[in-house]
Amino acid sequence: MSSTLAGLLIIAVLFTLLGTGMPIAFALGLAAFAALFVQNGFDIFYVLGDTMFSGIGNLAYVSIPMFVLMGAAVASSPAGGDLYTALDRWLNRVPGGLVLSNIGACAIFSGMTGSSPATCAAIGKMGIPEMLGRGYPNSVAAGSIAAGGTLGILIPPSVTLIVYGIATETSIGRLFMAGVFPGIMLTAMFMTWAIIDCRRKGYEFGGARAIRYTLGQKLASLPRVLPFLLIIAGTLYVLYGGLATPSEAAGAGAFLTLVVVILGYRLFRLRPIAGIFGSGMRESVMIMMIMAAAELFAFALSSLFITQTVAAVIADMEVNRWVLMAIINVFLLVCGMFLPPVAVIVMTAPMLFPIVTQAGFDPYWFAIVLTINMEVGLITPPIGLNLFVINAIAPTIPTRDILWGSLPYVLVMFAAIVLLCFFPGIATWLPNQMMGVAQ
Repeated sequence: MSSTLAGLLIIAVLFTLLGTGMPIAFALGLAAFAALFVQNGFDIFYVLGDTMFSGIGNLAYVSIPMFVLMGAAVASSPAGGDLYTALDRWLNRVPGGLVLSNIGACAIFSGMTGSSPATCAAIGKMGIPEMLGRGYPNSVAAGSIAAGGTLGILIPPSVTLIVYGIATETSIGRLFMAGVFPGIMLTAMFMTWAIIDCRRKGYEFGGARAIRYTLGQKLASLPRVLPFLLIIAGTLYVLYGGLATPSEAAGAGAFLTLVVVILGYRLFRLRPIAGIFGSGMRESVMIMMIMAAAELFAFALSSLFITQTVAAVIADMEVNRWVLMAIINVFLLVCGMFLPPVAVIVMTAPMLFPIVTQAGFDPYWFAIVLTINMEVGLITPPIGLNLFVINAIAPTIPTRDILWGSLPYVLVMFAAIVLLCFFPGIATWLPNQMMGVAQ
């Protein structure tokens, strides 16, 4: 069987399993197992466990459940509500201020979680009902949260960037630095579009029923938010300063976040604390299962020489390097429409990394472009994860409105990728200044 035919068959099996509604980790694992069983028979059982375990058996991955626990502590407590309230009080007199509050809350919450679904769910549960209550259209309410939630995989600490760093053996601290300015830029671009959209639709100040807050009320909302901002700043400082490894920084950040949440909100009973750890464990296990299954899927592609064939075809293209980058981005976009970012990175990063570097592109710049590309996939059918999250927390909003509300933000993300292509220093300047030029 040729590599091309084998590739088409394994992809067809994967899409068939995904079409049945099977969880992504199981679909990836079964498709890979079927391909390897056809090729090797029962001998596959000798490498099955080792291959899957190698996908998650890296000490650096300890940082992922720790960052997830940080997010669970905030999402499962009133902390997320306080963050949202603080931003609403300060931005409510800005055109479209409530939408800006939601996007800003998503950006800050991303720094606490590194997870897009957690950000989308935590802010959406508060933001969408509030926006609808103030008269915003369904599309504006749902689209802004769906898009704002995608910032969770770009703004450090980012689970996606951790996985990329391990898959390509690049510095996670440098990757986090590379994501700072692009994260700020994309947040500002989202907010700019929100202001334009709200002005265009007549929502000048905070919606149809804007609320006025005094300076005292605005200041009163800050004390409960500042500790979390300090924890984020401290976590990033020890990473960037080389004072701690990602795992150590994540562990300290998770511990401090738990302390602040428990003491600040008096969560001294067992049930809320168990709920925090249970939520963190569920998401961590989901991520790790996807990574283990994706590793097996990548092993199957390599064993069938599919990865090598695709890499050779891309590498042999006698085209301008920017045309090559455009082809790679289209390939990643298609993958991101069907698979979560973690799975896409585990399967494609080792294959694309040497091609990108040989073409003269900075690997840390490429990581940010790839991540924004994955953000697009999170709000693009057929398997846009954030679309399902919005649909679950706001079932009264039609899916069509969610899609139409998200579409302008997809175009904004494409614009951000173009800006990064013209001005790569947006991603590379900070890590080069802090850690020197990468060799």
